[in-house]
Amino acid sequence: MKLSVCYIVLNGESIIDKSISSIYEIADEIIVVDSFSTDKTKEICSGFPKVKFIQKKFHGFGCQKNYTLTEASGEWILFLDSDEVPDKTAVNAIKEILESPNPSHNVYEIHFNNILLKKTIKYGGWGNVWRERFFKKGHGKYTDDLVHECFITQDRKGKLPGNIDHYTYKSIAHHIEKINKYTQLMAEKKFSSGKSVSVLKIIFSPFYDFMKTYFLKFGFLDGVAGFYISITGAFYTFLKYIKINELRKFK
Repeated sequence: MKLSVCYIVLNGESIIDKSISSIYEIADEIIVVDSFSTDKTKEICSGFPKVKFIQKKFHGFGCQKNYTLTEASGEWILFLDSDEVPDKTAVNAIKEILESPNPSHNVYEIHFNNILLKKTIKYGGWGNVWRERFFKKGHGKYTDDLVHECFITQDRKGKLPGNIDHYTYKSIAHHIEKINKYTQLMAEKKFSSGKSVSVLKIIFSPFYDFMKTYFLKFGFLDGVAGFYISITGAFYTFLKYIKINELRKFK
């Protein structure tokens, strides 16, 4: 069975070389849809003969991913972000499924190792994350959401052995930059669906999110990194709600 490995990317030079190298042996083609990166992403990707590099204006994560699927010609899809690297166990499991005449599932979830501040995060809701990333073409697609898109399928999901190592952010500055971008997209998504927020929600939701992540989900067991994800998660919540409020007042 032919495998298409798909990426959507913007300024992914830091990890994408390592990511493509990890799956290059098993990939028949690699589709990279780039939102006009300004770093060396295009140069790096062009160094791999199997890569089909496409530049397309970004209209939201869901739409971008679904467009990428239309460019893939393989019977199976492995969808990765530029900062994600499957380990050898996962790569070998994918290879076995591709060689199998009758795989047990058409859609597989895989476990994520989320790495932040050079530490694999085990608590705070970051340690038990599974996502649908390996599937037969035509057996699923993404919701057309601006951000936090979901994979939708009618198939029963299997669990793929191994892990994807997710190198979440290059630096704290990069993280804050992404929080600003994602909260803006999320606010626009919620605003377009008619959502409003009260002053009490703006004030107390961030505090609740911090308590939930740091204490109820044992984020404190991850040390400084656990405190960091708890406090920045609360900040994300605050920005999201205050931006929805801003949109309702000025649009």
